[in-house]
Amino acid sequence: MRGTSATVVVSGEAIGRYGFGEGHPFGTDRQDAFLAVLRSSGLESQVLMRAPRLATRAELESFHTPAFVDFVASRSASGTGYLDRGDTPAFVGVYEAASAVVGAALVALEAIMGGEAQRGFVPIAGLHHAGRGHAAGFCVFNDCGVVIEQLRQRYGVRRIAYIDIDAHHGDGVFYAFEADPDLRFADLHEDGRFLYPGTGAVEETGRGPALGTKLNIPLAPGSDDEVFRHAWSRVEDYLQDKPPEFLLLQCGADSVGGDPITHLRFTEEAHALAAARLAVLADRYCLGRVLALGGGGYSRENIGRAWTRVVKSFVDHGSAV
Repeated sequence: MRGTSATVVVSGEAIGRYGFGEGHPFGTDRQDAFLAVLRSSGLESQVLMRAPRLATRAELESFHTPAFVDFVASRSASGTGYLDRGDTPAFVGVYEAASAVVGAALVALEAIMGGEAQRGFVPIAGLHHAGRGHAAGFCVFNDCGVVIEQLRQRYGVRRIAYIDIDAHHGDGVFYAFEADPDLRFADLHEDGRFLYPGTGAVEETGRGPALGTKLNIPLAPGSDDEVFRHAWSRVEDYLQDKPPEFLLLQCGADSVGGDPITHLRFTEEAHALAAARLAVLADRYCLGRVLALGGGGYSRENIGRAWTRVVKSFVDHGSAV
């Protein structure tokens, strides 16, 4: 479907190269696992498929410090060492691969803000652990943070809501905007007492002028779809309290049961529900504008099912309006 009710999906070899080698949970086969299920579902013909591009240095530096961008470029040239304390190894070309992830998110954003589509999805994206000046947890450049900054700088959109259903807390986004009252932040994640990065306690609600504007919902290991639905109702109430102008969803599939490194027990129905409900809220408050970013997920089967359900929810919503 074309026109403003369309869904855009950005994929391609450039972001498929973002991964950390044989044996690492974040391998380079993750995009293919999603695309195989998307194609078998028949949805590929119902979306606008777009290729990624490299983010410019200026776009990267709208969120990241110049010193950190330089550091990644240097390690990318040598292909040695780590980009953080041991989770995220450097490889030759990591700068370009990570820049493509950011560029892919911006391609989707440009399609939405340019009126080509209302909803978007990028599978290899949602790298929510990277901070303004550091990599962390398999995340080199934080495409979520760049999208937020670009919405403000290029499009004049101030009130943005970031929603995260990845098993891990989106600490790179949270702390970057912890004192920003215009960035609404709602994160359902496995309790940090049991899972990396150990942050996202319920008491973390923002600071300074943003105190009370952030919602962290830590969940016990083993939490299932019933727990998710109850927590999700809190997210919707929170979003409607001060409606945003744009919705950004990080929909990591590592919250689905059976992931090898996490302990939540959602099914893909949680991802379908989140995407469907955000599409409704986007129509109500945001001119239909919602962008979903894949995030984590280390069971290839879960990736395919959960992310395809996100796309299906978006496509079905567009067909119904």
